[in-house]
Amino acid sequence: MVADLSSLDFSEISPHEFARIVKSADRGDLHTLMAGPTRERVLDEVFARMADQFRSDVGAHLDATVRWRLRSAGEEAETTYELTMTQGQCTTSKGASDVAPRVTITIGDVDFLKLVSGNTGGPTLFMTRKLRADGDLGLAASLTRYFDIPRA
Repeated sequence: MVADLSSLDFSEISPHEFARIVKSADRGDLHTLMAGPTRERVLDEVFARMADQFRSDVGAHLDATVRWRLRSAGEEAETTYELTMTQGQCTTSKGASDVAPRVTITIGDVDFLKLVSGNTGGPTLFMTRKLRADGDLGLAASLTRYFDIPRA
């Protein structure tokens, strides 16, 4: 399945199809995908879609920056993205800004794909030490309620 994943145009896949693909792929396939040249393209696409998946009705009162530190398994590679949620709007950016985040979430990139595709939960990842949250733990625990997370 790895060849199929690496050849996909992720910009053409719906969030629900993405969730289905992640669910059907085994961990080794996802690791290979995220260790290869498509890693950055996949992460860029996921974060670009977060603004569309943001539930402005639920997040209308929220004023927060969430920093995501995504680590590649077995490597020292780390990619940082930020979500800024304010006045019912969500924007994403690559890299760390000068803004102090309300919470920083550190997670492996494969576990991140499983989380954002609805194939695992944040509490499970936290309890198994696959996700680390520094800062506002309440925000970290409730973050998924602010997004329409696709399910496979």
